Amino acid sequence: MTQAALALDEPSRFGRFLRWLRGDLRGAFSLGFLVLLILLSALSPWLAPYSPVEQNFEAMFAPMSGRHWLGTDDLGRDTLSRLLHGGMASLYASFLAVGVAILIGVPTGLLAGYLGGWIDEIVSRVIDSFLSFPAIILAIAVTGALGIGLTNGMIAVGIVFAPQLARLARARALVVRNELYVDSARCFGASTGYILWRHVLPNTVQPVIVQVTLLLAAALLAEASLSFLGLGTQPPDASWGAMLARAYQNMEIAPALMYPPGIAILVTALAFNILGESMREALDPTFKRS
Repeated sequence: MTQAALALDEPSRFGRFLRWLRGDLRGAFSLGFLVLLILLSALSPWLAPYSPVEQNFEAMFAPMSGRHWLGTDDLGRDTLSRLLHGGMASLYASFLAVGVAILIGVPTGLLAGYLGGWIDEIVSRVIDSFLSFPAIILAIAVTGALGIGLTNGMIAVGIVFAPQLARLARARALVVRNELYVDSARCFGASTGYILWRHVLPNTVQPVIVQVTLLLAAALLAEASLSFLGLGTQPPDASWGAMLARAYQNMEIAPALMYPPGIAILVTALAFNILGESMREALDPTFKRS
């Protein structure tokens, strides 16, 4: 396939995306919900009625009311304010983890798949080693090495997720490196970096985008797990996982405190998963929903 043919193929991909946006109500609704959630989280310093760390010991465990729409926690902090600010922390953590996974996994997989030989062998064995352990156990181990905290915790999660993207990028590179247009680029003296950037990477983007969408949901759950265990967000900062951990400590006194962060995590992770499945259908015409 020539460069001209590839260029002509791009509008058709964009056209499929637009048709998906109009025709797939689940995907469009999930995308709209996530965009709205990101906006609300980004504007939380102005939308939240109170500071997320402001304590009012005269209003501990206050029920839902006009003053506190979702009530207060055991320290009298407004639940709605902490939910909005916690959304910003949880989404930041998810995008940070997936960003680290992309920066590590995609270049590694592309190089291994394109170059082959002993490099591919070593990378494949490392990928298999990482994937043989439960992700959360590896994340806890890496977090212990880097230090406790939200940023370190999500860097650890990103390192754990990187082998998944590396394996996907490697599989695509193994196919693309044998295409005619790649052979033509080699004949004209193109460097390895140029071929990877201009030919191999563009033909790897579609499956990586889908996998990234699914990993965002997994990263959100990983942040909640690490914060619940005390390895992520540290008090008094708010995140959905930290809120859930605090609510769990007071579950017998005020079980309703678990609902706002729990529902937020559930609905957001579900939206990421639905969006990923819908984008797979839009970007890959050979994919059929079972």
